[in-house]
Amino acid sequence: MLPEPLRQELQTRIASAVTPREAAVETMKRLQAHYGWLTDEAVEEAGELLGLSPLQVEELATFYEMLYRRPVGKRVIHCCDSISCWARGGESLMQHIAGLLGIGVGETTRDGIFTLLPCCCLGNCGQAPTMMIGDTLYGNLTLERVAEILRQERESCRTS
Repeated sequence: MLPEPLRQELQTRIASAVTPREAAVETMKRLQAHYGWLTDEAVEEAGELLGLSPLQVEELATFYEMLYRRPVGKRVIHCCDSISCWARGGESLMQHIAGLLGIGVGETTRDGIFTLLPCCCLGNCGQAPTMMIGDTLYGNLTLERVAEILRQERESCRTS
């Protein structure tokens, strides 16, 4: 159930948009932040708030890579697999991350902290290979640097 302050915040944002559909992605991202992922309940709530059917919301949600229709870890690692990152070792980097975490691509660690997902492009081609954890973009990655970043992210997740 959506807390009333969040409902009011979303209604205000939607009302300020030119059309409700314009506010759809932002609304879904906010609901995702609240629930941890875009649950079926969140899809229905988004539809109700936006004046869209749950199917219309679902269509939008499944189009965007950073909207999650299944549970994810507290920190989602998006590993860029575009041509620029691939050419600079991104594929082996993603496999290295999977090995460090003890999971496969698309899986979540047992402790629920990390989910590893490929991403079409993070727009950081000049600093390939690149990954993003939460809203933080990391470029010019090396195997050593990735291990340190994961250690720091795990530590900050446990203390927050």
